[in-house]
Amino acid sequence: MTIFHFDKKPVCRSFRWGKLRYAIKTFLSLRGLKPSDFKMSGLRVHCLSQGWLKNTVISMGFVAVTGTLVADDVVNLTDPALMKGFDVEGFFDEYWSPEALNSWECKHLYFLSPFTLPRCMQSQTVKQHLSSLEKIALANDVNRAAGLKGYEASVAYIEEALVTMGYDVVLDEFTFNAFYELEDGVLKSLSPDEKTYDWDIDVTYMSQSEAGTVSGAVVAIDLALGEGNSSTSGCEIEDFAAFPSSAIALIQRGTCSFAQKAQNAVAAGAVGVIIFNQGNTEDRTGLINGTLGVEYSGQVPVFFTTYNNGVVWSETPSLTMTMVSNVLREERIVQNVIAETKSGSASNVIMVGAHLDSVFAGPGINDNGTGTAALLELANLVSKAYVKNKIRFAWWGAEEAGLVGSTDYVQRLDEGSLKNIKAYLNFDMIASPNYKFGIYDGDGSDFDLVGPPGSDSIEKLFESYFGLRGLSYEGSQINFRSDYAEFFRRGTAIGGLFTGAEAEKTEEQAEKYGGESGIPLDSCYHQFCDALTNVNERALEVNSDAIAYVVSKLANSTKLIDEEREAGSETSAQADPLSANYDIQYWGKHLIK
Repeated sequence: MTIFHFDKKPVCRSFRWGKLRYAIKTFLSLRGLKPSDFKMSGLRVHCLSQGWLKNTVISMGFVAVTGTLVADDVVNLTDPALMKGFDVEGFFDEYWSPEALNSWECKHLYFLSPFTLPRCMQSQTVKQHLSSLEKIALANDVNRAAGLKGYEASVAYIEEALVTMGYDVVLDEFTFNAFYELEDGVLKSLSPDEKTYDWDIDVTYMSQSEAGTVSGAVVAIDLALGEGNSSTSGCEIEDFAAFPSSAIALIQRGTCSFAQKAQNAVAAGAVGVIIFNQGNTEDRTGLINGTLGVEYSGQVPVFFTTYNNGVVWSETPSLTMTMVSNVLREERIVQNVIAETKSGSASNVIMVGAHLDSVFAGPGINDNGTGTAALLELANLVSKAYVKNKIRFAWWGAEEAGLVGSTDYVQRLDEGSLKNIKAYLNFDMIASPNYKFGIYDGDGSDFDLVGPPGSDSIEKLFESYFGLRGLSYEGSQINFRSDYAEFFRRGTAIGGLFTGAEAEKTEEQAEKYGGESGIPLDSCYHQFCDALTNVNERALEVNSDAIAYVVSKLANSTKLIDEEREAGSETSAQADPLSANYDIQYWGKHLIK
């Protein structure tokens, strides 16, 4: 009998010899050695501890020998001559992203391992799903926006695939206010001078604006102009005390939500609303991507303009304007797609999610076909596995309308059901063409907002994966722009990955990840060109493997999350997360204030 030792200490728990033999053979072959050169029989492992033992990967019966493991009768892997030049990072990169898999390797994964599941999670298979999503978009006016036929076809595709895998699928219905920009709007001054303003340069829509054509006098509301101002324009109904009925309200950004400003204007009799940027700082002067929110009920068109335009118009006597809003806004019924593993504790659920919908402007293959496709392939790989903790998959609807599907889902959960979800992992845009490797900043070390207890542990799991591959990574800001938002607000541990959207790549990022500085991480973000050609395959491979790694770890144990939750349960903000005073600027991809 051979007993394996790690740093002179026996390693704990027995596993099947066949699994161990396969791992050792894999290691030896990667070292250019022949397994037949060594004695490979009569082995038994005692006391195999959980998790990672320094440079030895040990999990659920799979062992990859990469460091200081001593096998008395097989081979001394601490022999300096044997280990000289061994590249641990290169080992994982090659093993998890092979040129080809053996046909039998990933057919039947009965147990999940952070060593084997990433190897089986191949970008080429994920891309097959991406290709299918692109075909769906092309057949449906080149989009998969929630409430339209492309989204319905996307739901059907996910449902059919999951049923084929053996899952019971829930189509979780909800209602939302769909918003589609049919054509550019029009803003024209009628007096004292006639002028038509340039769309998307001078003025743009507020998302969830109503359609229609209105004209009226432009009346400024309680402005506070100048650098460093603290505008509260339109935040109180009293701001409209002298407002004439049937006028267009000119309101300055600041303090409260755009929806509150617009609703107050409508209550005072406004037929239209123009909100201009605050101008208190240099970065709050231009156009923005803002929303009134799906619950806006003002029934009038609302536009957004620059600070400079707002100042000029507020100082123009007898200004009258016409607003033409060419949008479609109406109530639609759509579905989230939910499925979960048949095995695993229902009181210890690992939930993973990605939004399924695209924007109206394009097919949405990076945003968010990539997250969608990666989760579908993960569901396929784990469909036959036995897991200790249940894995629940969610493909969310109407994320692009303001996180509607995920928010609705979480708000309908009772306290017990929400508590059973030990972690929510979110994957939105994981293969941007000019990518960065971003990990949600769960511990707040990069952006000063600490996630709910357990979020720190999830971040560290992702960091350990990138560390093993020898890859650079950085914290990604928790800014409520994706479907983790309501989970965060309700105190569930969150984590996830993000490769970037409209922000430009910095020189430092270009040095770390390659690519080109000074251009967006995704130049096709929310555009017609977000097609299959807009996906970086290396980022897709690395991040798909990262998902597999962390999910397999959590499916076997949530001990670190449980300990962090227990330690953090006494703080007031975390004990009652809804009472925490978060300054939420975004809800989804749009600014809300």
